[in-house]
Amino acid sequence: MGRSYIVEDDVEGYLSRLCSQLAGPVTGLLIGQSTVQRDFVVMTTRTPQNDESADGGKSVDKEWVSEHARQVSRMLPGGLSVLGVFIISESDAKDTLTTLRQLVFSVENLISSERLWTPADDDVTDCVTLHVNPKTRKTVCRTFDVKDPKSVAKPADWKYQSGVCSSWATVSCCLSVDLMVPLPENMAFTRNMDDCLKEELKVWAQQIERGVCLIDGKKLPEDSELKAGQKKNVRQTISAQLLITPDVQTAADVVQRCGGCVSVRGAIHSRAFLHSNKPKAKLAEKLLKRDIVSTVATRVQMLLEEPQKQNEENKGRKQMEQSCLPRRVFCPVKSTGPLSVCDYQFSDEGLSEMTDRFKEMLDMDAAEEDLDATCEIIAEVIESEATEEEEPAEENEMLDPWRNNYIGVAMATAVALLALAASIMYLSDV
Repeated sequence: MGRSYIVEDDVEGYLSRLCSQLAGPVTGLLIGQSTVQRDFVVMTTRTPQNDESADGGKSVDKEWVSEHARQVSRMLPGGLSVLGVFIISESDAKDTLTTLRQLVFSVENLISSERLWTPADDDVTDCVTLHVNPKTRKTVCRTFDVKDPKSVAKPADWKYQSGVCSSWATVSCCLSVDLMVPLPENMAFTRNMDDCLKEELKVWAQQIERGVCLIDGKKLPEDSELKAGQKKNVRQTISAQLLITPDVQTAADVVQRCGGCVSVRGAIHSRAFLHSNKPKAKLAEKLLKRDIVSTVATRVQMLLEEPQKQNEENKGRKQMEQSCLPRRVFCPVKSTGPLSVCDYQFSDEGLSEMTDRFKEMLDMDAAEEDLDATCEIIAEVIESEATEEEEPAEENEMLDPWRNNYIGVAMATAVALLALAASIMYLSDV
């Protein structure tokens, strides 16, 4: 017997609506949580229309579906992930099997390329594919082991159930981030910065994985339950802390020639969801740490994807670029449950732009009042007044000028947090 998928009944209604609106094959993503025993599918979203498609969307575009999956993966907090893909087509299920196999491998390869955390031995490597016939509404569910290039389709059990979203535990924490990344002397290519940041983030991710996680102020044994069982429709919110010990630096780590550096500094809000009658501390810690790593890496990547200034402008002088990285904003999946998805808001964006993205990426009709933008606060950037004409004694401070460049904005209803921010300093060749 293959894997079992317990599916929120809202997913059935969503797929039925897509069947009634069919105009050519429709593809999309299946979102939920994998556990060793079974998987839970809590929502689905169709692939957005590709206006540049040569055939008007009559065929399946593997790259377009994969890119959509990458963007959606960034919007999923800890505990939620892209479990697989679906296709609604009048073609026979056997005829679509090759297409679904290609899609699920392509999606997993692109998403995993952005992961900085280390896979665990108990991670589920099966991804699900679903074929729906729009006329008969018959569904055929199969899985592929995406870690095995020679994997063949295995049958899986697909069961709809009400209340799948209602009894999840929420584990959350706030964490201070303080990273400094040296940049190579020759910054002729943005790729250099991308590689440097990714490698340093990998080192930082290992620190996070080694961190000590406290649940409600206590270090619990891995196999201990977070609470004695769960009651249906009762929201469990659990507070966590992560204690990080920085790596010991050597002289080679501290002294090196570079053309500048990047500082990422501030505080983040992390959140993870667990579906289980007996949620264990080990799973909560793993999902929370992965969310911490993912949300920081996502924001840094978003900064790199912004148009970069030409390096020629920086030659012959020092230059400081300061940016507030986007803050995390949450949106509930259902008003009756604890699950939520997230997006990232830049300082020049309004909430209406975020509701548009939730609609485009996740096909959610979110209202501005549904969004929770209080978990992180945009920091105020204080520009350094240091210049090249300063006295030598003051130039010593320029070695680390961005360490005190950000202050939090106080909140009336919550503890003030410092939004994640980045400073980039370019140095002229000496």
